[in-house]
Amino acid sequence: MPEGHSIHRLALAFDELLHGQRLEVSSPQGRFAAGAALLDGHRLVATDAHGKHLFLGFAAGDDAAAEELRWLRVHLGLAGSWTFAGDSTFHAPHAIGAPRRRVAEEETPLSGESTEVAPDDWQPPEPRGAVRVRLLGEHGVADLTGPAACEVVTPEEKAAVQARLGPDPLRTDGDPEVFVADVRRRARPVGELLMDQAVIAGVGNIYRAEALYRARLHPRRLGRTVSAAKLRGMWADLAVLMADGVATGRIVTTEPEDRQEEDDRWYVYHRSGRPCLRCGTRVTEDVMGARRVFWCPREQRR
Repeated sequence: MPEGHSIHRLALAFDELLHGQRLEVSSPQGRFAAGAALLDGHRLVATDAHGKHLFLGFAAGDDAAAEELRWLRVHLGLAGSWTFAGDSTFHAPHAIGAPRRRVAEEETPLSGESTEVAPDDWQPPEPRGAVRVRLLGEHGVADLTGPAACEVVTPEEKAAVQARLGPDPLRTDGDPEVFVADVRRRARPVGELLMDQAVIAGVGNIYRAEALYRARLHPRRLGRTVSAAKLRGMWADLAVLMADGVATGRIVTTEPEDRQEEDDRWYVYHRSGRPCLRCGTRVTEDVMGARRVFWCPREQRR
């Protein structure tokens, strides 16, 4: 499942490539035909990302107020993906979401950012696969396949979704004190809490493992036993790491001086049985909340 930085990259891509345009909205697959009809011919006027939820705001008229917008809410889940294509002016990542490089969780392939076709000669490609939603602009197209959630919502319904989510380290309104208070009142392992989107939005399995390692916290340490200062530090660290992910499209959590090989991008994630990059102890893995979790027994003592 794409982590929060990928959803924020999507919001930036839509804002840059399609903002202000009246879009042809369709559902080649047919499963979203009614929703597409509500948005077809409307202008894309707003983009928003909160955790793993992407919101695209559409206006029917030129002077639509915020309370009149219709929002397309998309959660990619495990199998969802946005794929872009366009002419030489349409500079976009080829795809964000699944399928991804199985371990790296990167956007693929990055070589197909745009074509050399002149704007006057470009024609949108035929939909590939079961395209739930197609957004077609003057210079490019965005196709959505396999989402876990895809619906048109009102501003009130959008607010209700966001009210159920925890603070997002990548948002300007993300409040670390809400995160700290929520973790410290719970008798649940901090490794579970970091994956709870109602506690902190946008953190996935890679950021969880790496943030815990960098904070020297065992994943099974109970949240209520972790100091507020330690949690504030982890929030600040996540904000930096995830912002770097937005900028680069890659998750890199290791410091240059700790890398033993060029591709050592993570300290513990998917390194079970291999030496810790700092102390040499073999990395351990277990299952927590139906997901694999990784830690160093020496650096992260329980």
